[in-house]
Amino acid sequence: MPLHVIGVGLGRTGTYSLRIALETLGFGPCFHMEEVARNLPVQLPLWNDVMDGKPDWPTIYAGYESAVDWPTACFYRELNAAYPDARFILGVRDPRSWAESFGETIHKITFDADAPPERFREWLAMVRRVILRSGIPADADKDALAAAFVAHNDAVKAAIPADRLLVYAVKDGWEPLCAFLGLPVPKEPFPRTNNREEFWDLIKSLS
Repeated sequence: MPLHVIGVGLGRTGTYSLRIALETLGFGPCFHMEEVARNLPVQLPLWNDVMDGKPDWPTIYAGYESAVDWPTACFYRELNAAYPDARFILGVRDPRSWAESFGETIHKITFDADAPPERFREWLAMVRRVILRSGIPADADKDALAAAFVAHNDAVKAAIPADRLLVYAVKDGWEPLCAFLGLPVPKEPFPRTNNREEFWDLIKSLS
């Protein structure tokens, strides 16, 4: 089963909401970083191989119709080559707002946290490699984080053909997403989830 939709927005751009939305629209299951964390014995070696230049995309995404969030978002060029018929969604938000959210969640757990539980140390080591590969420095202040976010978004827009790319803010809801995918707008409200409190609740559930 090839991937049909690939989200290449960085974490904290509404990737969890986008995941639920894509599954609601029939593009499920949707691969998310949570899939890695909940299936470390299988997924972690696969992603370490990707980081070492030996990707096995069919195995990583077996059974999935879509993917969002890191580590997927880091490999938009490679995935564009591997899935030339896929549609891409670049999640965006105000760069300063993103920097503040990222700095208080993902950056904190990967670069600033005390020693994590042993079973997550290798996972977080991989996450750090992914974030650094995305052009985000480990010791960046808010201004540098915002600049790195803009640079990632610009690089995606330069790499992915415009007719296969939606630049999308989840605050805009169903309409632009459904128009891009050629689907009717669902009657149910657009999912709004994974604020900062929910992020930490999710991390606790994984521990």
